[in-house]
Amino acid sequence: MRSSLIGKIEKAKRYAKEPDRVRFSGFTAVFQGENGDHKLSYVAGKWHCTCHFFSQWGTCSHVMALQQMLAAMLPQEALVSPMPDEPSEK
Repeated sequence: MRSSLIGKIEKAKRYAKEPDRVRFSGFTAVFQGENGDHKLSYVAGKWHCTCHFFSQWGTCSHVMALQQMLAAMLPQEALVSPMPDEPSEK
């Protein structure tokens, strides 16, 4: 029984070095920003953040940071942030 567990631990170590094996389809996180915590989510191909900037622009530094941190594990569409000419009128 121990050898089975040891084998799984070794396999997990190998998998951990291959982040391209994982693709997030959705998740939530709390991002500790300079001005407080912000709740982020990626659900059904859409980002959301509770910060004020996101509500106006549809992207923010918190989303962009997660895109960089998780790039190898996000689907391609999650790596693109909208870049409108003007803030959205929400």
